[in-house]
Amino acid sequence: MSVLKTSLRSFFAHKWRMVLSGMAVVLSVAFVCGTLVFTATMNTTFNALFSVTASNVMVAPAGQDGDMDMEGAGAATGRPETIPGDLVDDVSAIDGVDEVTGVVASTSAVVVDDRNESISPSTGAPTIVSNWSRIDARSMEVVEGSPPEGAAQVMVDLDTADNSDLALGDELRLVTAFGDFPVTVSGIAEFEVTNPGAAIFFTDLPRAQEYLLGGADELTNIYVDSDGRITDEALKGDIAAAIGADTYKLQTADEYIEENQDAIGEVLSILEYILLGFAGLALLVGIFLIVNTFSMLVAQRTREIGLMRAIGSSRRQVNRSVLIEALLLGTIASLVGFGVGIGLAVGLMAVMSALGLNLSTEDLTIDWWVPLVGVALGVLVTVIAAYIPARRAGKISPMAALRDPGMPGDIRAGRIRAGIGATLTVIGLASLLGTAITDDSVGASGLLALGILASLLGLVLVGPALVGLVVRAISVVLLRMFGPVGRLAERNALRNPRRTGATASALMIGLALVAGLSVVGSSMVASATDEIDNALGADYIIQTGNFTPVLPEVSRAIDEALEGLGEVSPVHQMEGEIEAADGSSEEIWLGASPSTYADAVEMNVAEGDFADVYEGDTVSVAADWAETAGVGVGDEVTLTFDGGDAATLTVAAVVNTGSTMSFPWNVSLDTMESHVPEERRALPFVVFATAGDGQQEAARAALETAMEPYPQMEVRDQAEYKDLIQSQVGILLNMVYGLLALAIIVAILGVVNTLALSVIERTREIGLTRAIGLSRLQLRAMICMESIVIALFGALVGLGLGMLWGLSGQQILAMEGMKVLEIPWGTIIFVFFGAAVVGLFAALIPAFRAGRMNVLNAIATE
Repeated sequence: MSVLKTSLRSFFAHKWRMVLSGMAVVLSVAFVCGTLVFTATMNTTFNALFSVTASNVMVAPAGQDGDMDMEGAGAATGRPETIPGDLVDDVSAIDGVDEVTGVVASTSAVVVDDRNESISPSTGAPTIVSNWSRIDARSMEVVEGSPPEGAAQVMVDLDTADNSDLALGDELRLVTAFGDFPVTVSGIAEFEVTNPGAAIFFTDLPRAQEYLLGGADELTNIYVDSDGRITDEALKGDIAAAIGADTYKLQTADEYIEENQDAIGEVLSILEYILLGFAGLALLVGIFLIVNTFSMLVAQRTREIGLMRAIGSSRRQVNRSVLIEALLLGTIASLVGFGVGIGLAVGLMAVMSALGLNLSTEDLTIDWWVPLVGVALGVLVTVIAAYIPARRAGKISPMAALRDPGMPGDIRAGRIRAGIGATLTVIGLASLLGTAITDDSVGASGLLALGILASLLGLVLVGPALVGLVVRAISVVLLRMFGPVGRLAERNALRNPRRTGATASALMIGLALVAGLSVVGSSMVASATDEIDNALGADYIIQTGNFTPVLPEVSRAIDEALEGLGEVSPVHQMEGEIEAADGSSEEIWLGASPSTYADAVEMNVAEGDFADVYEGDTVSVAADWAETAGVGVGDEVTLTFDGGDAATLTVAAVVNTGSTMSFPWNVSLDTMESHVPEERRALPFVVFATAGDGQQEAARAALETAMEPYPQMEVRDQAEYKDLIQSQVGILLNMVYGLLALAIIVAILGVVNTLALSVIERTREIGLTRAIGLSRLQLRAMICMESIVIALFGALVGLGLGMLWGLSGQQILAMEGMKVLEIPWGTIIFVFFGAAVVGLFAALIPAFRAGRMNVLNAIATE
């Protein structure tokens, strides 16, 4: 009981010293709990949508993979997968069926308003057009006007109407693979459950078949509701017996809900793993902060602990006293972190709602195990981090009560640590070097992962041994010019290498990741830019803003615009399966294009002539597959087209993989048209346009004029396409940097905490230096310089390590064709000097506090 009382008194006596360490735990636990609550709420919200819209049994085309991925909804061909419309009558005649609803839906439509602007979500979510039915009425309520009835009427969801400023009577254009149709808004419907984020337009069934299927009497889905006399499984069996078990895809309500849950779960799991990964990174950084905090508290309490040992406290009791303090810190911080995590989840829901996916706090889902996981994680990390300082406290002898406070480090333990760190660092650097000399991308990825982990752990362990060398080097450049104040700052940073190394390591981790990702991102952009310069012969690239297929109306407009001004090379993308004579097969993405494509894009050909792909039934294949399958130019392979038949083709060229501009697998348009029915042919996903000599300006003007009615289309020249790639990579990197900011914030807290405790530890020393003439301004400058040196030490090691990671990562990219290495020196230099600013910022509060100390009281401090 006395140990607990001692721990409680010590904890509350030093409560303000614990606050910053607790903040690291709060942020990390908040990120973990917030992520878990947010993803659980998303699942709950979508489950409600799936449950409301599900019927007892649903019938769909055999190839449809579910509603969430929208495959089979016309994503590539512009025409969704369908089933015969007369199945409604066949299913309606089955005993036990109460009502049957036929639905036609597609994601390959574009809606344009009267201002000639595309009405599509800016988040990349699809535009869905379908017929209004009682299935939709289960999840939506008509709030204005009326449902569509008859020709040229559409109803729009409320969120889309608000975002695009649509009202009843507004005239729109519906552009599909079957034409350009004028329509008028007849009604607005509001979701009673979540809005999945898409822009949704409804017509009646005849118009949906006309606009989306070219007038065919077909459907994309049939919803079957039973009269309640038989189970869903029994009804499904009866329907299968009537229409064919293997001809169509049949699902009960439970199967439909489960499939969609799995689909949304796959999407959410990616986000969840990313967020939890950064939470783990913040926890790792927080460990250094907690270790530093308890190490300094133990050092400051050396005399107190020695007295406790002198009056009879055992080593175990002292050890337990420190661990109980850690347990209290971890518990309190974790509970606060759980509360902050709930707020974080609500904030993420607000962000998603702003992006169009409306999430209600009424659906906020907090599973019972979430707070348990958060608290257990925070407590475990805190106690583990405090274990080493606790052991060190237990080793303090009673004689320490007679010495000045402060406890020298264990020299033997330091040497062992440095030896282990050096070994791991060498292993890590050797693994990183191995990525440059291996030809196997899978093996290189494994080496990269090992290299990152080993080098990171190694430098963390060997960090204290590097403090003397690196800090002195930085001081020569930065501090010596400030005279005695600079030398004092240097000596303070060198005084406890273990503490300085741990503080800097927290910052090192975040900056190493920033540097590594910057090198990889810049190299990706530089490689793509180099390929555009060297391989792209076309003057213009024409594609949709959200990378959906180019509709036939648009293709015709492009052809007419460039007639007499240049050549057009549409590239169609489709799935297929290729098989060699030895049985080696692979599922592939295949490009189909006209012969002009050979001039628009220069292929990286390893064998043969790419132009021969357009001579007869021939194909180009990927070099890595050709090597594995033992296939070369002149050999025959069997290519099965998705939606078409199997064809025996001759290999005309072997193309190196890794191109960002083209597919290694290619056939001619004639070959595709010979083996794929018209209704199953993929639409172009990009169109390359090459202007004739001296016709560039005229061609650009003609293209822009032709694309005016189609605001979803983008016409870019080579420079604009480079900017697009750079912006896309930049957006991705900025998102990652934003998440890394969490770890860097925790690292900043570590610097603040270390300096604050260091000021307390050096109270008498500060008083003495003030007494012999050091001014308040000089004292504050000294502490700021010390902080800047620690931050620059972490930045120098972190950026150097991160650049090695980035160089190794680029070597793996080079195996995929991205061969240009570019180091973003501007970013590296900015981050380095930014670290100095971070160090200065972190020192402001401790420095201000030190400057306010009373000199006599400081000298009298025990």
